[in-house]
Amino acid sequence: MIIKRFFRPLLFAALQMILVFAGLVWLLDSGAEAMGYTWQWHRVPEYVLIFEDGQWWAGDLLHGLLVTLQLTGISLIFTLALGLTTALLRQSHSLVGRALGTGYIAVVRNTPLLVQIYLLYFVFGPVIGLDRFATAVLALTLFQGAYTAEVFRGGLNSIAQGQYEAAHSLGLSRFFTFYDVILPQLLQRTLPPLTNEMVSLIKNSSIVSVMAIFDLTTQGRNIVSETAMPFEIWFSVAAIYLLLTLTLSALSAWLEHKLGAQWRSP
Repeated sequence: MIIKRFFRPLLFAALQMILVFAGLVWLLDSGAEAMGYTWQWHRVPEYVLIFEDGQWWAGDLLHGLLVTLQLTGISLIFTLALGLTTALLRQSHSLVGRALGTGYIAVVRNTPLLVQIYLLYFVFGPVIGLDRFATAVLALTLFQGAYTAEVFRGGLNSIAQGQYEAAHSLGLSRFFTFYDVILPQLLQRTLPPLTNEMVSLIKNSSIVSVMAIFDLTTQGRNIVSETAMPFEIWFSVAAIYLLLTLTLSALSAWLEHKLGAQWRSP
């Protein structure tokens, strides 16, 4: 009886997903047939992995994926650092610090990412001598850092003032108060929204393809122009991005469960 109660909802959910997937496949196939389009899914694997001269080589899509991972990984480190620094500036007693943090967030959040990329790539990048990859990292860091700063600021505001006072009463310095008392609580409380920012960072990395960086999106566009297979390639690119974001979300959920990162009243 318990087994039936457990598996019946799963079975119904699986059947619903299969029906929805089958409907989408039928819809796409019917549309492609009406357009006179010929599917060439058998050619997609050669752009992921190539077996040549007895060895496996990375295809163009895999090369693009590696560039995307490198770009987002480096940008993520700088994004977290910039976001935390900006949040602390906005919480500081310094009028200049608060003005800098508030102004930076206001400018970045109220201008499009694409415009920021063009400004950095065509104006500021050449002036300070940045190459395309470094400019892309800078653009993503500045854009995502503003949103991450608001996440950290919300987390800091959720920690009661008594936590600071208790740490000071124990003789802890401001640095160790933040490092030993505040930071662990901050990371626990902001892990879910930070995951959303990481997912956004991965998706926004596709926009830097306008700078001719050979990331996953650029490689997909180049392959489409060479092969005239827009459906197969763009579906594959979308699936890879989806796999990245779902993996990140699953990892965050596991880490949240492992660390007990749930909302707690102080």
